[in-house]
Amino acid sequence: MSDKSNALGRTDIYDARSLGTPKVMILGLQHMFAMFGSTVLVPMLTGLDVSTTLLFAGLGTLLFHLLTKGKVPAFLGSSFSFLGGYMAIAPMLYKPNKELLPYACFGVACAGLLYLVLALLIKLFGTGRVMKFFPPIVTGPIIIAIGLTLSPSA
Repeated sequence: MSDKSNALGRTDIYDARSLGTPKVMILGLQHMFAMFGSTVLVPMLTGLDVSTTLLFAGLGTLLFHLLTKGKVPAFLGSSFSFLGGYMAIAPMLYKPNKELLPYACFGVACAGLLYLVLALLIKLFGTGRVMKFFPPIVTGPIIIAIGLTLSPSA
């Protein structure tokens, strides 16, 4: 695949192999550490089963790669982003709140449905129109703010 210039004059990388093996290995290692932390620690913090989380993260990733025909190198797993919602619904002072956990899980499922609606809108209107609302200058600070806010629990 070829690289394309974006509105800022930069080129986007559409084929990671063009970076060379050393950089791909370093990026893969970084991705593995980020994946492992969230996929193992989040279920431990929320009282969910780690094995079940790993199983469905793997199945979800395989389904994602099947649906995208392998064009997007990604791993789908749990996220620290939902811990705030979990804590609001099922507070975890010293141990997970097993009675309120189903309600928190339902909230996460509703967020997943919203994700599907947004994915449909992106499919219908195209990425170009959507990216006008979410340029890197907007998404970068949001991700940083989420990370800094959740860092004490990580």
